[in-house]
Amino acid sequence: MAQIALPLDWPVADADEDFLISDANRAAFDHLKRWSTWPVMATLITGPRKSGRSLLGRIFVRKTGGRLFDDAERHDEEALFHAWNHAQQSRRPLLVVADVPAPMWDIALPDLRSRLTATPHVQIAEPDDALLANLVMKLLGDRGVAVPPELVQFLIPRIERSYVAVQQVVDALDRSALSHHRRMTVAMAKRSLGEAGIIRRARQQG
Repeated sequence: MAQIALPLDWPVADADEDFLISDANRAAFDHLKRWSTWPVMATLITGPRKSGRSLLGRIFVRKTGGRLFDDAERHDEEALFHAWNHAQQSRRPLLVVADVPAPMWDIALPDLRSRLTATPHVQIAEPDDALLANLVMKLLGDRGVAVPPELVQFLIPRIERSYVAVQQVVDALDRSALSHHRRMTVAMAKRSLGEAGIIRRARQQG
């Protein structure tokens, strides 16, 4: 797999080049690359909402011919149980995507609970500074908003380290660029993000 980027809601993407790798997701990415050596032909991947875990899952099953159970806590337990067993028999990998590790689920089926507890688990963390910067630049670029380098330098110390915050920033800046019909600047971003309550108030100065 080539270098990939974690997209958020807009636009929907499934291509390898839409997934950027940083220290926040590298361990999960590297684990999925080594799927053919897994002793258990299944993996549970967790991470924050909007972290690109579903995208990574879709890319993974497309490349491996495996199966994806996204939002697995909400799936039928019998179906997940049989999918886990089939993955071991067929040696086709099963990727289970969830909010939290399986021991934290409310699993009624004992056999499923034991299997998921024995399943390797990898986690995507909240974005680091490098990933924050690249996500903002890519997502705004996808919407046709030019991003001057000084804008990213302004944003990184001031926004929350979360994928949801990145989405909020991109949405707010996109709306501002559309309403003003002009090139995005630091001053425009500061004003629009301040009005939206997105910039950290304690660090809004400067």
